[in-house]
Amino acid sequence: MRTFATRRNADGGFSLVELLVTMVIIAILVGIGIPIFLNQRTKAADTATRSDAVNLGLAIHTENEPIPVVKVERRTDGYYIDDKFAMPASKGVQLVTFTTTGLHWCIQLSHPQGAVAKSPGIRYDSERGLEDGLACG
Repeated sequence: MRTFATRRNADGGFSLVELLVTMVIIAILVGIGIPIFLNQRTKAADTATRSDAVNLGLAIHTENEPIPVVKVERRTDGYYIDDKFAMPASKGVQLVTFTTTGLHWCIQLSHPQGAVAKSPGIRYDSERGLEDGLACG
């Protein structure tokens, strides 16, 4: 007959089946979680690009009142309109092009990790506003 002391010593750890079941559950959860996480990063990159496009477009529109804007560029610390600091830039967002004809202008931004913001990018046009997946010109 087994006593309580011998039963306690025989039950010292987890069985192989319990460990395998736990590992399978963790693998399933990781398999579900990683694609969701990667999709959120892509959406965040697109949102950052849209945000920069709208804010930079509004800044250009504000600066465009007395005379047309001549130059828009992205430097390490942010965006510059006619060599004056306009706003900080979101991490990873790139200024692809800025075109101007008279009072009409267009900026195009992209982000290498975005889905929509990859190529050709997201543009903000002085006449049509924000548009996804279109190039200036």
